[in-house]
Amino acid sequence: MHTHTHLYEGAPRRALAIHCTLGHSGAWRGMAAALKNELSILAFDLPSHGKSGVWDRTGNVHDVATDMARGQITERMDLIGHSFGATVALRIAVESPELVRSLTLIEPVYFAAAIEDEPELLSDYRRDSAALDAAFASGDEREAARVFNRDWGDGTPWDTLPERMREHMARLVHYVPASSAFLHHDSAELLAPGRMAGAAMPCVLIEGDQSPAMSGKVAVSLAKRLPDVQRVVIKGAGHMLPVTHPDEVAVPVRELLARS
Repeated sequence: MHTHTHLYEGAPRRALAIHCTLGHSGAWRGMAAALKNELSILAFDLPSHGKSGVWDRTGNVHDVATDMARGQITERMDLIGHSFGATVALRIAVESPELVRSLTLIEPVYFAAAIEDEPELLSDYRRDSAALDAAFASGDEREAARVFNRDWGDGTPWDTLPERMREHMARLVHYVPASSAFLHHDSAELLAPGRMAGAAMPCVLIEGDQSPAMSGKVAVSLAKRLPDVQRVVIKGAGHMLPVTHPDEVAVPVRELLARS
């Protein structure tokens, strides 16, 4: 599968950045500018996203995305991931810690971790996701994209988005249920006792204080498992904070780089 990459050139130190579902490598433009004195950022488009090849919807999409990301690491690098991309970064850090110098996790949607610690959250999540699940059950991927954008987007109303963007989101929204094997059911078994202890590189967990409640729950669960981690909350930011608040997000990333 073709992997489209873009290098945001800056300092010699290099990071790999992994974007969110329905996003693309251009989402890192703001953070790359903010961190140009510290990093060059290599960003790539996930399968079916941007200009990368199209995933054929067979197999486990998280496996496919993780293999694609790992294939971009030719030396020990800093990893920066957002949302789905953050779960890919976390998985690489656990499975191949020798490749990772530092780990920045921006709102990883690893719901399985929170539900493992608080099983009652599963019913809350199902309640909050009822509209999205109904759209998928009816086969209406455009409606599913609208609901997903409402719950996990940057606050831009669906009706104000360009039609081309709405079509793009509807075309890719199948990624959401396809990701469930890992995000909800821990298909890579990262939650096995002691498994995350090997990811001993410095890590920062970043979230917005306006984000869905599950974002904070996931952060709490991961903070208990990762050996060297700090948690940072960005005031006034929601789930799309790398795009909407790149300068603010860059601050804890810069601090992480300094200690790694």
